[in-house]
Amino acid sequence: MDLRRRSEKAVYPSKVFAADEKPLKPHKKQQDDNNTLLIDASDALPLPLYLTNGLFFTMFFSVMYFLLSRWREKIRNSTPLHVVTLSELGAIVSLIASVIYLLGFFGIGFVQTFVSRGNNDSWDVEDENDEEFLLKEDSRCGPETTLGCAIPPPPARQIAPVAPPQPAMSMAEKPAPLVTPAASEEDEEIIKSVVQGKMPSYSLESKLGDCKRAASIRKEAMQRITGKSLDGLPLDGFNYESILGQCCEMAIGYVQIPVGIAGPLLLNGKEFSVPMATTEGCLVASTNRGCKAIYASGGATSILLRDGMTRAPCVRFGTAKRAAELKFFVEDPVKFETLANVFNQSSRFARLQRIQCAMAGKNLYMRFVCSTGDAMGMNMVSKGVQNVLDYLQNEYPDMDVIGISGNFCSDKKPAAVNWIEGRGKSVVCEAIIPEEVVKKVLKTEVAALVELNMLKNLTGSAMAGALGGFNAHASNIVSAVFIATGQDPAQNIESSHCITMMEAVNDGKDLHISVTMPSIEVGTVGGGTQLASQSACLNLLGVKGANREAPGSNARLLATIVAGSVLAGELSLMSAISAGQLVNSHMKYNRSTKDVTKASS
Repeated sequence: MDLRRRSEKAVYPSKVFAADEKPLKPHKKQQDDNNTLLIDASDALPLPLYLTNGLFFTMFFSVMYFLLSRWREKIRNSTPLHVVTLSELGAIVSLIASVIYLLGFFGIGFVQTFVSRGNNDSWDVEDENDEEFLLKEDSRCGPETTLGCAIPPPPARQIAPVAPPQPAMSMAEKPAPLVTPAASEEDEEIIKSVVQGKMPSYSLESKLGDCKRAASIRKEAMQRITGKSLDGLPLDGFNYESILGQCCEMAIGYVQIPVGIAGPLLLNGKEFSVPMATTEGCLVASTNRGCKAIYASGGATSILLRDGMTRAPCVRFGTAKRAAELKFFVEDPVKFETLANVFNQSSRFARLQRIQCAMAGKNLYMRFVCSTGDAMGMNMVSKGVQNVLDYLQNEYPDMDVIGISGNFCSDKKPAAVNWIEGRGKSVVCEAIIPEEVVKKVLKTEVAALVELNMLKNLTGSAMAGALGGFNAHASNIVSAVFIATGQDPAQNIESSHCITMMEAVNDGKDLHISVTMPSIEVGTVGGGTQLASQSACLNLLGVKGANREAPGSNARLLATIVAGSVLAGELSLMSAISAGQLVNSHMKYNRSTKDVTKASS
């Protein structure tokens, strides 16, 4: 690797000045040993070099822009290009002047550098120490790592002596690689191959045939590449084969999230102990208090309103008329039966319910709604939609499929279509809390709760322009239950759509509370539900796996449990706010009193 930089000596040999003679200032006319004037292009104006360069560069680009604009107007107006106005003539003169300067600046600098190199080879490394330093700098970047970097090229033109170069990055900014001895020499060789970029990290599982060993090697390689310790990330105690090709790629460990139990939740006459995975203090305790109030009140009732997962492809035609023809085709009851048969052939459990269309010019969005059994069903519905699109392509050969998903579904995004039409399971859950329970368990008053719900959950959310967020903290409970039971955490976005209603009943003595959640997206098979920890939580709820007697009933029951848990969480949090206990409870349960210094030691 030939790395060179400029000598710290002057490019041109300097004159020997007498004792009373002053040396010439930089950027002025100088003479060489043959008394020949050395002239820089920057001597054209009595300005500093950077101002002179900036002036001519600006003039060059400004004039070019002006001339190109004028020529474009001439071409549009069919005016001959050789007909030049006075302003154009002045611009051409300015362009020629700037070109002469720029050619002189770069040309003379290049010629002088070339001549000086022939005289004293000013590009050579001055001494062995400098060469050693440059090679050391290159090795710090690590030519054999996947994080390689390049040394910047030497400056284009330099006369004054330069200061010795400094290291680009201190050791504090880039720590030395962490090296942990590998289990065997073979593993050490594989780690080095990954670090050097010779073996792709993503191919370790397939090449080694051992998922845990692959994760261990990948983790160590990551430590060496980044220089950052991963000691706190556990590796042992996890079945990495269970996530291969299904849950996570390029694994290096797993994250520990504590799981708490809220309940028993008395829902539809049955008791459920609800697992909640969270790192937020007070959340499980608050939900547990809500469950206690519901239990003391005789339980809650939950009703499933709809069950249908959606996928909405986007197709395009040459005209809006053709797009409208397809819209009428898929909405025709007779034609729909044919499309349903095509769709249903893709799976034993997928059943097409309806197709809702929306047009935007010549673009058509078809929102397929179907039941998916006990699976959450995104892959299932996508497969069925693809079958229908292939069938429609024969009927409409001019149809251009833009994408299998056109966001009219809408998945993992807050959307009014989910809030209104629903997605997944639509559930409403209610309970009547007697006045005595409100006072003794929840420590508040019925009237205070009703007023707070009106001004906070309804009016306050409306003032904020909320979409599906007319609740206190439904997302808290949904996320915790989702993580514990292996659901897709990203679908918490639409699954947390919820409106909480509170009303005084029985002559104002008792409280009627309800939560309406139109798009709870859950499943009990597939995805993360088959992992050991998540499977255990599903088993605790009695909804593990698929229900063979009544396909889909386990997933529907899980959705009602989620809604019941949200009801408990809403009831408890609203009571804490109403009674002024929110801050005190968080200071008590959400603030650690452990001596951190002793714990760390």
